[in-house]
Amino acid sequence: MMTAGSAKRFHAMGLPGMGLRGLRPRLAGMTIAALAAAMMCGLASDALAQAATPTSVGNFRNWNAYTVGDAKSKQCYIAAQPTDMQPKGVNRDPVFFLISARPADKIKNEASVVIGYPLKEESKVAIEIDSQKFSMFTKDDGAWFETPKEEEDLVAALKRGTTMVVKGTSRRGTATTDTYQLAGATAALTKMADSCK
Repeated sequence: MMTAGSAKRFHAMGLPGMGLRGLRPRLAGMTIAALAAAMMCGLASDALAQAATPTSVGNFRNWNAYTVGDAKSKQCYIAAQPTDMQPKGVNRDPVFFLISARPADKIKNEASVVIGYPLKEESKVAIEIDSQKFSMFTKDDGAWFETPKEEEDLVAALKRGTTMVVKGTSRRGTATTDTYQLAGATAALTKMADSCK
């Protein structure tokens, strides 16, 4: 269940309360960079989503770093896609893990997952980095942390870890497991921080 605190964070992120799944026709064929930029900008309108053209600032093995916006509204993020998705053959939209920064809002290292399907109501997404475990609240096809402290802990684990496993359950009851390789995450995080001062 979304708490008052998590609802406040969710709305502060500019997310419109709808998942990416309902936008499938508009998202078909988008690159991870464009999809992530559209998500970060809240998909408030077609014009905004089209105007949010990201600029790559570096590729770091399994992770990519981007910036979007002008000096006043600059946002930076890193993104990765799973290297393995189970079960195979499940129909899903693009899946990725993001960490973003929005200096104007004094937000850094905000983690989120786009899982590629509508998540089961009131479910949690479970994350494990090596042996460290985390839990994210869900809304539609996305997941976020309740507090900045949880994000800090996740970022520290990303920097030390080798593999991240993300587990979720769809509204239909399908359990999925996505595996991300963390090689390059530290360099991507450093580039994001340098790009979004």
